[in-house]
Amino acid sequence: MDALVIDSTLRLMHMESPIPAPDQVLIKIRTAGICNTDLELIGGYMSFSGVLGHEFVGEVVAGDAAMIGWRVVGEINVADGTCDLCQQGIPSQCRHRVTVGIDRHDGAFAEYLALAARNVYAVPDNVSDEQAVFVEPLAAAFQILEAVHISPRDRVIVIGAGKLGLLCAQVLRLTGAHVSVVVRREKPRQLLQRWGLQAHTNDELPRKGADIVVDCTGSAEGFSSALELVKPRGTIVLKSTYRGLPGIDMTRVAIDEIRVVGSRCGSFEAALRALSANLIDTKSLIEARYPLKDGLQAMQHAAQPGALKVLLEVR
Repeated sequence: MDALVIDSTLRLMHMESPIPAPDQVLIKIRTAGICNTDLELIGGYMSFSGVLGHEFVGEVVAGDAAMIGWRVVGEINVADGTCDLCQQGIPSQCRHRVTVGIDRHDGAFAEYLALAARNVYAVPDNVSDEQAVFVEPLAAAFQILEAVHISPRDRVIVIGAGKLGLLCAQVLRLTGAHVSVVVRREKPRQLLQRWGLQAHTNDELPRKGADIVVDCTGSAEGFSSALELVKPRGTIVLKSTYRGLPGIDMTRVAIDEIRVVGSRCGSFEAALRALSANLIDTKSLIEARYPLKDGLQAMQHAAQPGALKVLLEVR
């Protein structure tokens, strides 16, 4: 099979198709999405080596006979199911987990992916492939609502109007809270206005006025901006990962008694329900589609400043 692989360099290569283990299914990838984490991995994040990609939709072609033919998406955290955190119902934080396309598990920028059957979710018939490929990041957006309570009275600011930030803004809108998004480019501004959400530059927003700030920037500057915008005893939710170790004004966190909450992966069931009910607009986030054979060009496109979702068509 063909696959987009990172080792010392990023390259498209031909390799043997995976053979599923007894607890796995083999998935024929149909469509995969490029996210900022993929770009960070190319830059050295996690020292990952292998097939990239963790946002995907595909079809089960081998493994559990009852699942063959299913159109599916897959949870990226492959847990052992036996550690203390798994037993507490937190498999995403399994002490021995591997992560699809990120940490010691080949990913979905390939023709085939072998994945634990327990990680696989069937896609409803009324959810298209171009919607389903967003399930993983949309689930991460819904995890904000698991991490912090948001009431309709709250003032919430999202920093970082990229792919994930725009999904987070749509999810937060469902709470009835007053949601504003910091934007730097015209296309996200237009999308937010279409969805009935407020778009502002950072300078247009009051200092220390937000109950909750969600940082989706992926940069240390984003956290600094969040500290300026959140009110004393407010909450900053971090959806960002960083290649390096950003400097943080912990004195400010202590003096203003700011609550900082990390938020990672979320419920695939919630994301699929929201897509099935047409509560989230994903189509407008798709900027370009490339065949897998043009994967290197696709990654270059995705790395351009302000680029929204770039898809790899594998089928």
